[in-house]
Amino acid sequence: MTFVETIEALEHVYAGAPTLASTAKVMDRLSLEYRRYVELSPFVALATIGPGGLDCSPRGDAGQVVFIQDDKTLYLPDRRGNNRIDSLRNIVVDPRVALLFFIPGSGTTFRINGTARISVDPELCRRFAVEAKLPRSVMVINIEEAYFQCARAIVRSRIWDSDTHIAVADVPTAGQVLDRISKGEIDGAAYDAEWPGRAAKTLW
Repeated sequence: MTFVETIEALEHVYAGAPTLASTAKVMDRLSLEYRRYVELSPFVALATIGPGGLDCSPRGDAGQVVFIQDDKTLYLPDRRGNNRIDSLRNIVVDPRVALLFFIPGSGTTFRINGTARISVDPELCRRFAVEAKLPRSVMVINIEEAYFQCARAIVRSRIWDSDTHIAVADVPTAGQVLDRISKGEIDGAAYDAEWPGRAAKTLW
């Protein structure tokens, strides 16, 4: 197996400069169009880095997942989860973050690189209450780079094409995974049976 070990070798493999369209799209703030990408996205993948390494976490919300304060500042409410707080731990130590926004039905994705801080300001948390339930914190993100990603990956994967969707029965359930890993200490069937009701009560 042959590995690329230097930047020079890598650039030799990918000879040729990026096109103007690949570089002109990068901004240090939100444009009018970039604002719309954020406003239309209910799902974002959040990448962070910390002492334990890298982490990439899915974040989703009803309608809009990330909210715009101004052209350089975004808010991401932290909804109910599993209390591992891996991403938040990382941000406290190393503020660098990357976000990848998805818009259902669109081939275009949107990327933001920047830094984040964790706010527990009561007024800010109240601003993002859902069903009278407040997020325990709000991520305040400062934009350093913002740019769209072309649709090739989405087109190749056909992720929005219902003809390619995997049958639910073919996907291992969380309960099945937990049952096997815990060697039966966790009752997988019971976990799966209880999860829909538990999730409905704890979404926010």
